[in-house]
Amino acid sequence: MTIPEYGRLDATALAALVARKEVGAGELLEEAITRAERANPALNAIVYKDYARARAAAERASTGAFAGVPFLLKDISLLAEGTPTRQGSRFFPAIAADHDSHLMTRFRAAGLNPFAKTNVPEFGLVPTTEGRLYGVAHNPWNLGHSTGGSSGGSAAAVAAGIVPMAHANDGGGSIRIPASACGLVGLKPTRGRISAGPDQADSLDGLAMEFAVTRSVRDCAALLDAVAGNAPGDPYSAPPAPPSFHAAALQSPRLLRIAFTTRRFDGTAVHPDCAAAVEHAAKLCEELGHHVEEASPKLNPVLTAESFAVLWCSHLASLIDFIARTTGQAPGPGNLEGLTLAYYEKGKAISATRYIQAKTILGHVTRGVARFHQRYDLWLTPTLGEPPWPLGRFAPDRIDVDAAMDEFGAYVPFTPLQNITGQPAINLPLFWNAQGLPIGIQFAGAFGDETTLLQLATQLEQANPWAVRYTAVEH
Repeated sequence: MTIPEYGRLDATALAALVARKEVGAGELLEEAITRAERANPALNAIVYKDYARARAAAERASTGAFAGVPFLLKDISLLAEGTPTRQGSRFFPAIAADHDSHLMTRFRAAGLNPFAKTNVPEFGLVPTTEGRLYGVAHNPWNLGHSTGGSSGGSAAAVAAGIVPMAHANDGGGSIRIPASACGLVGLKPTRGRISAGPDQADSLDGLAMEFAVTRSVRDCAALLDAVAGNAPGDPYSAPPAPPSFHAAALQSPRLLRIAFTTRRFDGTAVHPDCAAAVEHAAKLCEELGHHVEEASPKLNPVLTAESFAVLWCSHLASLIDFIARTTGQAPGPGNLEGLTLAYYEKGKAISATRYIQAKTILGHVTRGVARFHQRYDLWLTPTLGEPPWPLGRFAPDRIDVDAAMDEFGAYVPFTPLQNITGQPAINLPLFWNAQGLPIGIQFAGAFGDETTLLQLATQLEQANPWAVRYTAVEH
C-alpha cells in the first residue's frame, strides 16, 4: 500500500500512527523504501541499502518515542552493527561494524529503524557532497545545486520526503550547512551532550558532534531527549539538561536579547539573499517581542581559521595513518582525493607544539565568545555566506589547501565558531530566495542552552511555518 500523507508528516506524527495501530511499522518502511527507490536516481542521496535487516526489524515490536519510524544513517563516524561505515573514502575498506556506537544504541532504543546509509564527501572535509567514491548528491529543491556537506545525503533524503529525519554529524557545520541548503531544521548540540563512545573519547578534540537533521522543531527536541546523555569514560559532559527538551520547547521563551550580523568576521558582506534571510528573521524576532541589535563577537579571523585547520588536518592525518597501518595501504592519489591528500600532508607536517598552540588560541576564542553571550542570549547569522553552490563549483582533486580553505571560509563563515566553542547552534528554514532555493539562518546559544534555541525555534516555526513547502522531487 502507499501512504499518501507520509511526506506531509513528521516523525512524531508517524510514530503516533504506529502507536494507534493505524499503520504498521512495516508499512512505513515499505513506503520509505518505495520513495527512496523513486527519488534516489535523481538525488544520489542513498549509497548503501540495508533493506533486509530493516524489514526484519520492522516485524519485531519496538518501543520508544519514534517506534516504527524509518531512518537513515550518515556514512561517517557512527557505527551500526552489521553495516560498513566508509567515511565516503575509497581508502576506507567496506568492513561491517561488529558493534553499535552508543548513539546507535540510543537511536534503536528510540524505535527508529535504519534501512540505508547516505552520501557524504570524503571524510566530511568539505561543505558540499561531491566525492569520488559515491558521486554527486543533488539538492531536491534544484537538482543543479549542492546539498551542502558533509551530511548532504541525509539532508537531501529528508527534504525529498524519503524519511522525516536522518542521522547527521557536525565538525565545522556539517549538520547546519546541509540543513540550510535543503530547507531543514539542523541542531548542533552542546559539546558533551551526546556521547561519542565507545570508540572515541570525543570527536575531533571536541569539535564534532553527532545528531540529526529534521523537518520539525518538535522532532528535533524529542530526538534530543532520546539520545542525550553521557556514558562511562566520556571526557566531559554538557551542563544539566531539562527534564524534557520536548516539553521545554513548547514553552514560550523569556524576552531575549538577540545580536545579529550580515557580515563575515573579516568585515565583508554576505550574499544579498543571505542578508535578506537574516533581516527577515530579525524582524520576526522583534515582532515576537525580543530585543534585536547588530553585534558580533570579536576575534581574529585569520588566526582562528589557521588554528581550526591545525586541529582538522592533524586529526585527518592521524586517521589516515591508522587506516594505513590497519589495512597495509599507502595513502596516495589512487585512493584519496587530491584535496584530502593535500590536507593529509599538511596535517603530517604539524608539530605537537603547533597543535598545542592552536588549542590554546581556540581556548581564548571560546572565552571571548562566552563573554559575548553574557550580554546576548542568542547570536543570529546567515548559516551560509552564499546560496547553495551550483554543482561542479567544487573540484575534489584540487590540491591548493590554503585557497580551498579561503573559499570554504567565505561560504561557511559562521558555523565553525560553534564547533570551536562547543556551543549549541541551530539552522532554521525561514527564507527562500527568488530562485526557490532555501536560505537558512543560524541562531547560536550560550554553552549548554539548547532550551532557549528550541523555544525560539518553536515560536518562529509557528509564526513562519515551513512545513507548507515541498520539493519538486517529493511530488
